[in-house]
Amino acid sequence: MLHAALPCPARAGEVEVLHFWASGGEAQAVAQLKATLRANGHTWKDFAIADGGGGLAVLMLDSRVRSGNPPTAAQIKGVAIQEWARKGKLSGLDDVAGAERWDALLPRLISDTMKYRGHYVAAPLNVHRVNWLWINADVLRRAGAKVPATWDEFFAAAEAIRRIGVTPVAYGGQSWLDLGTFESVAIGVGGVDFYKKAFLELDPAALASPAMEKTLETFKRLKSYTDQRNMGRDWVAATAMLNRGAAGMLIMGDWAKTEMLAAGKRPGVDILCAPTPGSRDVFSFDIDSIVLFDVSAEKKPAQRDLARAVMGRDFQQAFNLAKGSIPARLDVPLDRFDACARRARQDFQHSAKRGTLLPSLAHGMAQPSHTVAPMWDVVQQFWHQDRMTAREAMARLAGAAGQRPATAPK
Repeated sequence: MLHAALPCPARAGEVEVLHFWASGGEAQAVAQLKATLRANGHTWKDFAIADGGGGLAVLMLDSRVRSGNPPTAAQIKGVAIQEWARKGKLSGLDDVAGAERWDALLPRLISDTMKYRGHYVAAPLNVHRVNWLWINADVLRRAGAKVPATWDEFFAAAEAIRRIGVTPVAYGGQSWLDLGTFESVAIGVGGVDFYKKAFLELDPAALASPAMEKTLETFKRLKSYTDQRNMGRDWVAATAMLNRGAAGMLIMGDWAKTEMLAAGKRPGVDILCAPTPGSRDVFSFDIDSIVLFDVSAEKKPAQRDLARAVMGRDFQQAFNLAKGSIPARLDVPLDRFDACARRARQDFQHSAKRGTLLPSLAHGMAQPSHTVAPMWDVVQQFWHQDRMTAREAMARLAGAAGQRPATAPK
């Protein structure tokens, strides 16, 4: 357990944090933050909501802020940081960021994400890679298959795994998991430019393009390699299937490692990691971050200590070892991290140079929630409704994105 001390606080206080790190593995990561604050005289008050950061968390936070009783801080990320800042509800962090040299410690993409109009309003804890493919090494060996680099190779591996009586793909049946898998398929099928046009620009032509049609068809093809009991299954249960060898492969971000580690599995050894098919040179990212709300003066010292804590070098190492992600800070060594984490940092830096870092649509990094929610409804409907065609889904997806559908390809 980490107990790195911060400068002596001017006044101890209660720190109430809204977050949605609720799985058993994630709880170990949160424990690192609690320990750091307790070591500096503060009291942690948990405001945990186990809905993966979905609608319930948003509604409860909005209610608290509107009533004039916001929590000290909240786990907010991506586009939502800018939305809360525009409302004038956040406490600026330039004083802490300047004193702690955040601009020098963070990659430009991360620091820009934490700012509103050039000023820090959020503190990053980590970087998650979303486009990961996880493979049970023993199942792969017994199937006589290889780690797939393309979608054709993926489906060949899936067939080989099915022949030995194992479910080829563990699948979580929640809407955000549907969209996360779909975006990874889109990257591998359509490429970086297609992803940017379709999901960042919401370009009607891209949403009705042959690349989108092929993406949807490939996504639906995955379904035949999953079990029939995936409706509503959460990511923890899906990861457990992979861990125990009940399934051979899993498409999910590296937060899945929290459950692998909790099950005694070694990422990169027992559970292999590879970029999702077709995305070797791409890094789809999700950044966990904390925002501080505008609170009374007596609560601000504890707030500032929280911001310092989450950006502390030792904390970033301990938190990310438990969380499955990589540190946001560039100067944190990865000698204690697994091979998958080391590859994640290498690929992040490689993608930064190539311009292939992509904000995750499913995890609120690319579009506001009011845009994403109807899009993931369409993706979920397409997955579960066998009669819905790819072209019908394309038209609905364009409508959900608030765009007039372009003419579908003949």
